[in-house]
Amino acid sequence: MFGRRKKDAAAAEHTETPDVAAEVTVPATRSAGPWDSSERDPDGPGYVDLGALRIKGRDGVGLQLPTENGQLTSVLVVVEGSAMELRIFAASRSGGEWGDVLTDLKREVERREGDWKDADGPFGPELHFRVEVTAQDGRTGVQQSRILGVEGPRWLLRATLLGQAATDETAAEPLLEILRDVVVVRGSDPRMVREPLPLRMPPGVTPQSSQPSQEA
Repeated sequence: MFGRRKKDAAAAEHTETPDVAAEVTVPATRSAGPWDSSERDPDGPGYVDLGALRIKGRDGVGLQLPTENGQLTSVLVVVEGSAMELRIFAASRSGGEWGDVLTDLKREVERREGDWKDADGPFGPELHFRVEVTAQDGRTGVQQSRILGVEGPRWLLRATLLGQAATDETAAEPLLEILRDVVVVRGSDPRMVREPLPLRMPPGVTPQSSQPSQEA
């Protein structure tokens, strides 16, 4: 659902240069966060260091760190009956990838014979959809999801709201507040557009393989 296409590779052919923490102007869509490491201290008190993502801890909030083929590729933030899956990707300097990603997501939902609708949220265009899923015990059901994207300096943060937060704005707000506090550490390494930025386990955490979206 988030693979690179030919034009993405072409857009990334140029050589990246290190980030310059000069005068920072935060766009309106991110005026209350999430933040780039040039805008907020990623090592501030209360933050969990997950590599490219720094998430501020809160009482009553759980973090699940599912792995795929031994690699941490996403972070699942859990609050009561809701969850938010976070994935972070490299983007071009000019930005604008989110529109193409939304188009790809819609095609994937249609391929799975699901339903989708466009929406306008606090961070801009969103996608609300529902698809049929099969749980680990073999039961089938309908999963409703709400996907939003936030573009920063050469990065794209994708958040998927699951459970009650997918359809209930009151349930979604605590997760969106957590999203606003996220700090992204892009790094200066050259990367392809839509390439996942590296995440890592905090010290002392044991990896466990799982599939978060269907579990949530």
